[in-house]
Amino acid sequence: MAVYCISDLHLSEARPQLTAALLRFLQQQLYPGDQLYILGDLFDVWVGDDAADSCALTVATALRQCQQRGIATFYIHGNRDFLLRDGYAALAGLTLLPEQHQIDFYGTRALLMHGDSLCTRDLAYMNFRRKARGWWWPRLVLLAPRWYRRRRAAAYRAHSQMVKQVKSLEIMDVTPDEVVRVMTESGCRWLIHGHTHRPACHRVKLAAGDGWRLVLGEWHDSISYLRIDERGPQLCFTPLASG
Repeated sequence: MAVYCISDLHLSEARPQLTAALLRFLQQQLYPGDQLYILGDLFDVWVGDDAADSCALTVATALRQCQQRGIATFYIHGNRDFLLRDGYAALAGLTLLPEQHQIDFYGTRALLMHGDSLCTRDLAYMNFRRKARGWWWPRLVLLAPRWYRRRRAAAYRAHSQMVKQVKSLEIMDVTPDEVVRVMTESGCRWLIHGHTHRPACHRVKLAAGDGWRLVLGEWHDSISYLRIDERGPQLCFTPLASG
């Protein structure tokens, strides 16, 4: 049995090659008894379960087939899909997890998250995040017509892309002190996250000894995933063209 972690696929109808790559990954890489953790931003944008497009429905069918094959699938929300709710999760056979989830990997305690909450130096985003993850704003948004939600999401994405061009790389990366804080509070030796699109394995100095921060990559030119078995974690990449 192996555990797989993926994040930041940013699937959409505009990039069918990414959806095809995910379908191959689910069919060829995973076996009965494996577990799959999707750590946010599976889709490029999500404006509500009632607005799922053909891409989302195709992915839901593939994920449901994983469940039927004996592969457990779990989901942690990202910064683009925080409006994903129980309706789509049920359709796709996903178990929704809290923003921070602890799990034991062959005797090593790990903390799973999307990773956006670690970027505390990005004050503008953190202010938005507090609103977006609150109780009232998401409910208010989901009351709006689908066409309005799609328009607002497109405007927000355009604004976000423009802002990224002027933000420093340091601001958009995780805050080291925040990494130490969450790992210390959780008592975990591994922290696994995505969001930053900077796949790597970082050693983290903790009071209890060294820990590791394992960062997942974005699915863009290659497929990126973390595979964990009894031998330990392995960050893997496969060129997108070859699947």
